[in-house]
Amino acid sequence: MHAAHDALTPFLHGEVPYPEKALRTIGVYVLILVLLRIVGKRQLAQLSTFDLVVMLLLANVVQNAVIGPDNSVVGAAFGAAVLLGVNSVVVRTAARYEWLGRLLEGSPTTLARDGHWLTRVIRRNGLRRADLDAAVRHQGGDDVTETTEVTLEPGGALVVQLAEANQSADKADIAALEAALAALTRKVDALSPRDDSGRGGERR
Repeated sequence: MHAAHDALTPFLHGEVPYPEKALRTIGVYVLILVLLRIVGKRQLAQLSTFDLVVMLLLANVVQNAVIGPDNSVVGAAFGAAVLLGVNSVVVRTAARYEWLGRLLEGSPTTLARDGHWLTRVIRRNGLRRADLDAAVRHQGGDDVTETTEVTLEPGGALVVQLAEANQSADKADIAALEAALAALTRKVDALSPRDDSGRGGERR
């Protein structure tokens, strides 16, 4: 009995006090939030393999800072609960107060306007034209000339606004086209008898 209890102790009881673990978790959360805000939206967009590698290594680097030498299951669960709780509070507060959302996440960045890339903005954000061209093709365009605006959102998403002539037809467009064709067919059918009689009169 005592042997089983001793074996389970490292998994259930951590070496780091819970108040310290909570402070560690909150501190690392704030630190990562500030660092991502400083480096910009490129890391969030994960446009290349390099960014993905950085994100994976970053998670491993901060692990010990969050939990310290504590390898217990209860300690890990407590740390995860604190992290999720803090994030929920921050997200809800940022959604409620627009100024706080802009402070924490920033504002959208325009990368292209009227079919032309804004080269200086792209370089300043450390983005690659090849990745941006691929994003345009992924969202239905052939190249940037078919867009009216391309923006990088605070969360790292690339939003491509295609020119109206290059936008894909949706169900509403198809329904409107079918209605127009039906109306045109009715007009042609209504004119057909008069045309036939007129041609008949010419033959006489």
